[in-house]
Amino acid sequence: MTNPTEIIPEVMFYSYLSDIKKDKVAFLEHSILVMQVSGRFTMETASERFSMEKGEMLLIRRNQLGELTKSPLNGEGYQTIVICLKEDLLRQIALEQHIEPGKKYTGPTNILIPGNDFLHAFFQSVIPYVRHSEEKITDHISMLKVREVVQLLLHVMPELKDFLFDFSEPYKIDLEKFMLSNFHFNIPIEKFARLTGRSLAGFKRDFQKLFQMSPRHWLQDKRLQEARHLIEKKKKPSEIYLDLGFESLSHFSYAFKKKFGQTPTQWA
Repeated sequence: MTNPTEIIPEVMFYSYLSDIKKDKVAFLEHSILVMQVSGRFTMETASERFSMEKGEMLLIRRNQLGELTKSPLNGEGYQTIVICLKEDLLRQIALEQHIEPGKKYTGPTNILIPGNDFLHAFFQSVIPYVRHSEEKITDHISMLKVREVVQLLLHVMPELKDFLFDFSEPYKIDLEKFMLSNFHFNIPIEKFARLTGRSLAGFKRDFQKLFQMSPRHWLQDKRLQEARHLIEKKKKPSEIYLDLGFESLSHFSYAFKKKFGQTPTQWA
């Protein structure tokens, strides 16, 4: 198994895995376009599940939490090419192309892109960069590649304009609903704040008012309560601790015993 290779630093990545890998959490700060070269890519958020295989493309909206599973198929390794559509690059493209920023985007957060010869040809043009990843690609070339793929996306699906060029800040969303759906994700409090459209101070203030405790204490308590529920349903501790946001099985066992007086194994 190898780590993703930066073809163009912070813009374009190539990922290859020889065996299955499940990331317990991913914070997707920027919008990205994923092209599946081989294997299966699965992303699961609090409300959606997407899966795609060889030749398929997925456009993923910024500011999301999700679990990613990367699986080889049919004797082939897992391979993807990922284009990171960072906001500063999109703003520059909007200025250069005289594109008016879109209205507040309210459509799907993740979109499967229909098969298209132009986009497939674009990703074929990226292959030389994959094969020669040791070459240092200039900023100018990286911008050309991003401009190209953005124009192709708009050509294939003009309705993506609002998706790509919505630069507004996230609205302050329902804190209780969001936290009850996403408590199992192991991310810093600062990122929870950003995802709910709040400053860190505003998040902590609203959280204390709503739940009558600090975010850190509530998250640990909620995860442990859910763990107890799953163990009582005959789930093994080793099967659930990562999915509930704990760093290690030993940390999970220690916290569980401290709260309930028994280890997870004893409780089962």
